[in-house]
Amino acid sequence: MDIFTAGRDFVRRDARLLERRLFATVFEGADPQGVVDALRGFQNADGGFGWGLEPDKRCPDSLPLDVEVAFDTLIAAGARDDEMVRRAVDWLGQIATADGAVPLCGPAVEGYPRAEHITEWTYQPGINPTAGLVGRLYTLGVEHPWRDKAGAWCAAELAKEFPEDAHGMHEALEFLEHTDDVDVDRVRDWLPKLQWFRADAADPSYGVTPLHFAPTPDSFWKQLFTDAQLEAHLDRLIADQQDDGGWALTWEPPGPAATLEYRGIVTVGALRTLKAYNRL
Repeated sequence: MDIFTAGRDFVRRDARLLERRLFATVFEGADPQGVVDALRGFQNADGGFGWGLEPDKRCPDSLPLDVEVAFDTLIAAGARDDEMVRRAVDWLGQIATADGAVPLCGPAVEGYPRAEHITEWTYQPGINPTAGLVGRLYTLGVEHPWRDKAGAWCAAELAKEFPEDAHGMHEALEFLEHTDDVDVDRVRDWLPKLQWFRADAADPSYGVTPLHFAPTPDSFWKQLFTDAQLEAHLDRLIADQQDDGGWALTWEPPGPAATLEYRGIVTVGALRTLKAYNRL
């Protein structure tokens, strides 16, 4: 069975409704409105998103991490629902610091199953996820006072220093590509210093790879990497497909259902990247 067919069968069999809708939109020409409709079930009355949209915590409360996944899903589907997004950003503005910064999660997660890495560090407002959320709003073309306030804070923080870990840097780059006169050389020089940056395609450990920074050939940050680096990671991505057609995780979600949900996310993501680079 070929890469695409095996991946498709995994998504159809084991992924949750949202990723099945996203797959149908990206690969089968389905109406993006189906993705929006599936997302509505994760949006709370306060405008934020919760209910384990990001499956590493099963908390129903609205969390910025879930808002980020909602934005990513809309972008991937090419879907627009400005009212849905505006309500979410209104909520971000309500929970943000005076400067506009927001955390990934909050203490509400403690009452529900969660992955081991979802701890107190995720309660601190920071570049991760504030910069990523601002960048995604630019990609979505949605203006909002919170976006401008938080963007100014991110610009000031990143002018002083970059994050020390690859997840934070990924969020920073989501923002920086929308700014004027970004210093690409400074970014390139910083990459080798990042914790959890997996530059070597032969390294099987957990981490952020060049394909996370440049998931398509027209990604702004593709310029950070050589063609040889990207091709090696594409080869590795293909090799990492499992016998059941999906891609495995390199961390432990809070349970079997969350594991399948996250495998659905990463499988659709892997297929999208392989399609973008003409490797399917």
